[in-house]
Amino acid sequence: MYTQSMSVPDDSASRSVQPLVSAEPAERMARFDACIDADGRIEPQDWMPEAYRKTLVRQISQHAHSEIVGMLPEGNWIGRAPSLKRKAILIAKVQDEGGHGLYLYSAAETLGTSRDQMVQALHEGKAKYSSIFNYPTLTWADVGVIGWLVDGAAIMNQIPLCRCSYGPYARAMVRVCKEESFHQRQGYESLMVMMRGTQAQRDMVQDAVNRWWWKCLAMFGPPDADSPNSVQGMRWGIKRVSNDELRQQFVDATVPQAKLLGVSLPDPLLKWNEARGHHDYGPIDWDEFWHTVNGNGPCNKERLATRVKAHEDGAWVREAALAHARKRQQAALKEAA
Repeated sequence: MYTQSMSVPDDSASRSVQPLVSAEPAERMARFDACIDADGRIEPQDWMPEAYRKTLVRQISQHAHSEIVGMLPEGNWIGRAPSLKRKAILIAKVQDEGGHGLYLYSAAETLGTSRDQMVQALHEGKAKYSSIFNYPTLTWADVGVIGWLVDGAAIMNQIPLCRCSYGPYARAMVRVCKEESFHQRQGYESLMVMMRGTQAQRDMVQDAVNRWWWKCLAMFGPPDADSPNSVQGMRWGIKRVSNDELRQQFVDATVPQAKLLGVSLPDPLLKWNEARGHHDYGPIDWDEFWHTVNGNGPCNKERLATRVKAHEDGAWVREAALAHARKRQQAALKEAA
């Protein structure tokens, strides 16, 4: 699960875009700009400006961190799923998220940063991940709503990333988008079943929608006027669609889905605007968004502590795998000699 709300500066970086001081060789810069202007792909072996590389490392690593941390809110419900079918679906989904993190860490490594460096930055609280995962999943309906709304918002953002100017990132996103589409469908189907159930189940779904709706709208990131990094990202072809455009697309797509599901969206200002050809919606609480992004959400400390503990507890697996790889390598060298 990825959203542009995570494409924010890490704690060590400024929120404002730093001007590009071109100390880069003019000929190389011209070739790079020509490739971007022609909607081409930049590959790991190609020359690229340092600012472009750093932007990609930050965005892709934040995306990878979000996939890994995003396993936690739903992973808590694997043992409490209401049926064997739901348990199997949820296990498959959480496993997918782990795979997405692997693809993305691998893509970021092609830019010259190591996985250990990225993971260390996350564990030290220096790197960001999507703020949406710092909220609790209180009921089973939350798992369905995350699939429907959170993954739905992720897909809205990820499809344009399949055309990102950096080749490894774009190619990784093709498979990620296919799997996220499954996640969104299974979440919606789970909610549909609950809405055909008892009144208590329907109330549970509505409560979950009420709690997650505004958080999902914030996932697309700050308004375009307050997102200066977006300008350079779009110039480089890293980002294809602005935050506000994606948010509007999400609202327009979700309103008829909510009607079919039988739930109301918690926004009294939500209505169709015939003149614009889009739905109008109410103001988002950006203070809460930044409060959570900056580490003060309901579950920030819990999520990070759980991730660090899992990494430390799994050290023996990594050490065993490395030892086995070294043993095989030595055996192969001995056989070759």
